[in-house]
Parts: sequence; C-alpha cells; structure tokens
Amino acid sequence: MIDYPNFLDKIFDKLRVKNAKAIIVGGYIRDTLLGFDSIDIDIEVYNVDSFDELQNILEEFGEINIVGRSFGVCKLKMENYDLDFTLPRLDSKVASGHLGFDIKIDKGLNFKDAARRRDFSINAIGFDVESKTILDPFNGLDDLKNKILKMVDAETFVDDPLRVLRAVGFCSRYNFAMHKELFNLCFNMIKQDALHELPKERVYEEIKKILLRSTKPSIGFKLLRELDALKYFKNLSLLTLDDWHLIMEALDRFASNKITNAKTNEILMLAILCYRFNKIKTEEFVISLSDDKFLLKEVLILLQFVPKLLKLSSNGANNKLSNYDIYKLASLVNIRNLCILNEALFGTGKAIKLRAKELGVIDKKLRAILMGRDLILLGLEPSTDFSNILDASYEAQMREEFSTRDEALKWLKNYLSNYQ
Repeated sequence: MIDYPNFLDKIFDKLRVKNAKAIIVGGYIRDTLLGFDSIDIDIEVYNVDSFDELQNILEEFGEINIVGRSFGVCKLKMENYDLDFTLPRLDSKVASGHLGFDIKIDKGLNFKDAARRRDFSINAIGFDVESKTILDPFNGLDDLKNKILKMVDAETFVDDPLRVLRAVGFCSRYNFAMHKELFNLCFNMIKQDALHELPKERVYEEIKKILLRSTKPSIGFKLLRELDALKYFKNLSLLTLDDWHLIMEALDRFASNKITNAKTNEILMLAILCYRFNKIKTEEFVISLSDDKFLLKEVLILLQFVPKLLKLSSNGANNKLSNYDIYKLASLVNIRNLCILNEALFGTGKAIKLRAKELGVIDKKLRAILMGRDLILLGLEPSTDFSNILDASYEAQMREEFSTRDEALKWLKNYLSNYQ
C-alpha cells in the first residue's frame, strides 16, 4: 500500500468516471518505499485519447501548465505538491541531444510496455490507485531492498546520456551499488563522449543533486572517477591523490552538517571542490558548470580568505587575536560561511565563529556609526574626500577608538582638524 495525499482522490474519482485509469509512478513511489518525503508526484493516465482530453479533465482542479505538451505532460500544483500527469508513450531517439526524441502517445499500452522507457528499475514501479496494488514489471522492489541500481533496458538507456549522471546521483543519494551491466554501459557511453551532447546546465543540475542531496557526496564523485567521467571536469582530474582524499572527506563532513539555505550550501560545496585550485582554475571549473556570476564571485571570495582564517585561528589559539581582526574579517567576507568551510576542510574555525558571534558580526559587518550625512552636518561639501574620511572613521571604529555616536562625532571633529 502506498500512502498519497487525500486530495488526489477527487482527481482519481473524476478520471474513473471518464473510464481513465491512474497509476502513480516514478520517484514518489521510490522515495515512499525508501521512507523519504516527496512533494513531486508523477501520475500516468491510461485510456485517454489525447493530451487535450487530459487537460479538459484536470482543468477544474487548478491552473494547468502545458509546457510539456510535446511530451504528453500536464503539470498541476495543488496544496504544495507538484503533480505531473502523463499519458503512456513510447520514446524513439531520432537525433542527438536531449530533445532529439520522437514521442508517440499510445493509450492502449500496458504498464510494462510504457514503463520500459524509464531509466532504472526503481523508477519503474507503479501503484494502481483503483486496485491499490503495486506494479513492478522490472523487479524494482527487489533492487530497492538489495540497494542495487539496475537499468530497465540497455537499448533505450543509451538514448539519453544524462542517465549516466542520474545513475551516479542515485547511487550517491541512496548509497546504492551500481549493477555491473549498468556500470559497463555507463563506462562505454563516457568513453564514446556521450556526455558532450548535454548542455552544461543539465550536467550541473545532476552534480548539484549529488552535492546537496547525498549524505556522502564522495560516493558520487568516486563513481565519476571510476567511470572515467572526471575528464568532463578537467581540473578535478588533475588533483593529487592526497588532495582528492582531503576534498572528498571535507564534502562528506559538510554534507552531514548542511545549513538550511540551499544556495549557501551550493556555494560552500563548490568552494570545497575548488579548494586546491588557483583563481584561474576555480573560474574555469565553476564557469564550466554554471553561468551564475554570483555563484562564482562567492566561491572566489571564500577561497581567498581560507588562508587568512587559518592564520587567525592560530593566533586565537595563542590568545593574540584582537577584536579588530574579527571586525576587519567581517568587513570582507561572511565569517559564518568561511568558518563552516574551514571546519569542513581542516576542523578549524570554531573559536573565530564564537568570537564573531559575541561581537555581532557572524554574518554581517560591523555597522558604521558615522555616515556621509554626519560630514554634511559638520559643514563639509560632498566630495571625493568623503570616502577617504569615512574609511578612516570605520577603521577607527573597528580599532574601538569609539563605540558611541557622541564619541564618534568627537573623534571626527578631531580627525577633520588634522585632515589635509
């Protein structure tokens, strides 16, 4: 028995009235059986003549997204769940690339034939909502139990090169072993440069899943190494064995202590991957995965200050660390994220994080007391000198030469009397 949200019964009842048959299939079934929550539910609908008819049946339940019309997919969002309604179909590879498929919708297909287009046996398990029975034509239940990843069909598997990365991702996320036949097929696809068909955005989406959804991302990257897939991520393939082990261990340490912000996790894990790269190699690596300029900027900033934090941590151990050091660092980088990165890589940074938290600059810089308006109130005309004066006042504030507004104004008047 598979539990699913009760609101779906309204949709299933209407489909039944229209003599249509609904089968929940794919990731929702897999994750439910593995004990994971999921908000994505794929529902295959049989005995419906066309996509338009399916759309007409579903339109009373909410706004329909018909982006997937060419693939026979009807998207609907209900109560925070993302629902994908599909019609049974056969896919035939007719051209290179992830869009090079001829799609043939066939309402008369049985579940086994329709499921043959799927990638892995664990994704080809269905649940008939009317008979309340599990459909398992490719023995996916046994593979889930035995924690092994098998393909459904070798002939159709090679049609989509992305499946190589998906295979690695599933093994990494669920700690599955890759079946020998699947491993050999993926190895040969990589040898034939099949991944070159894929846009880098699709490649990076799978890499992100390995990084963000795995309890041990190292499993995925070790598999990529064994499959000789690191040639697609050139700078990783050039790491020494010691550096490789350091980075893999750091990824796993961080994965067990991720924070709630997914974007920050993404930045930190990329920074770990790039730790032993210089700036040029880091730029090459990140740009090969994503055109997100913010992502690149944040990774570069963090890596720039890793040595600085190591030095400060050493000073802190010897009680030589001043408040100014903390304030100055906070003005340049997010200390919380930098400490998380250093803890993953070296196990250092906890003392700095505690000091920064006590000083109120753990994830923001010290708020400046003096502003441009204070200079204007003292009779100064706006000029290029403003930034120099304000920079000097901020340095003095970080050195704790003043801490209140009255003290700051007194410092400013004295400073201006000597300013040339």
